[in-house]
Amino acid sequence: MSSAATRPADPDHLWTVDEHLEDVLTTVRPLEPIELQLLDAQGCVLVEDVTVPVSLPPFDNSSMDGYAVRVTDIAGASEEFPAVLEVVGDVAAGAADPVRVGPGQAARIMTGAPLPPGAEAVVPVEWTDGGLGEGPVTGMRARSLAPEGATGHVRVHRSAEPRAHVRAEGSDVRAGDRALAVGTVLGPSQIALLAAIGRGTVRVRPRPRVVVLSTGSELVQPDEPLGGGQIYDSNSFALTAAARDAGAIAYRVGAVADDAETLRSAIEDQLVRADLLVTTGGVSVGAYDVVKEALSDVGDADEAGGGVEFRKLAMQPGKPQGFGTIGPDHTPLLALPGNPVSSYVSFEVFVRPAIRTLMGLTDVHRPRIRATLTADAALSSPAGRRQFLRGTYADGKVTPVGGAGSHLVAALAHADALIVLPEDAESVEPGSEVEVIPLG
Repeated sequence: MSSAATRPADPDHLWTVDEHLEDVLTTVRPLEPIELQLLDAQGCVLVEDVTVPVSLPPFDNSSMDGYAVRVTDIAGASEEFPAVLEVVGDVAAGAADPVRVGPGQAARIMTGAPLPPGAEAVVPVEWTDGGLGEGPVTGMRARSLAPEGATGHVRVHRSAEPRAHVRAEGSDVRAGDRALAVGTVLGPSQIALLAAIGRGTVRVRPRPRVVVLSTGSELVQPDEPLGGGQIYDSNSFALTAAARDAGAIAYRVGAVADDAETLRSAIEDQLVRADLLVTTGGVSVGAYDVVKEALSDVGDADEAGGGVEFRKLAMQPGKPQGFGTIGPDHTPLLALPGNPVSSYVSFEVFVRPAIRTLMGLTDVHRPRIRATLTADAALSSPAGRRQFLRGTYADGKVTPVGGAGSHLVAALAHADALIVLPEDAESVEPGSEVEVIPLG
């Protein structure tokens, strides 16, 4: 954790967004690399360059089902005057010792099969009579149904250039080339490439394990009946989904009641599977703000500056925040407000970059763009406070959703961007350019 000496000494200090974010990102460190099987490495970040041990394809092969031929044997061929060639056998994909094609001969060849010795090109089966002695065909009959197709004669109705329909050895990648660079996030196409060059495992930083806990005795799980004064728990679902979207392996813990000892016990139980803990609710100044009560005195005994610190940020929504490390492994913990929109905005601004940092990515922030603000009236932006609004973005324009002061969860469902209002203005007029963070 960043040392206490680097932090403001005044407990009433009003932190800026950038100060809090810097504290988070200087504390969180990328996870240690491990060797993983390919499918387990999906979504992970490479920690080393991967070079190609063998060229792809490793041999000249056919890109079509057809006939491997010598170019001179089919020169000038047409449907009226076809070239008639002797079929000397089949070359299937995986053939280790294909037949040789001599003058006046052809070998029936399948897609991916090695180009046989003596052959210079492949003519698609659609350019031939398929060995049936009639006009052009549209395909081959299965070998098991018509084994005679590998012998006899075939009429070729078109000529071909040398190397036609042949994939050359190394035309994809060559041995010694760099297949993937350090820092690459492994998606389906990268996994395919690694498998194609024969890599069964790869060294990566693992996806971080993020545990999400919501707090509040008023919270009820979806599908359960509501009692008096109760509401459904949406925050833990939103944050768990957001963590997965950011690249983490996320675990959702059911809502914890407003009891400090119960919360401390729940957090302790989760440390074994957490690289990052995220709580929501209980961080403000109320008598039942259980996260603040439970964690304010929890420290890392062997690390100066450890523990969880609760602070106020010059930010709306999301003024109350908590951050620190807990447990024997100094697991980072971000304590977010309980209001659904405050919680989600706080996740985007602070937690998502922390997750991306744990993954080992260098660019941990969403891209920001400039857009024209459309609104019915000027939007409030208290001087000295960073404000984040929900909005919809399209065609260079952004429109607020739910109004400037809306903290309703419905505002999230209909928004696809955050509007970042400046700290140095009391209001922003319609038609002004503002900074936008697309969330898609």
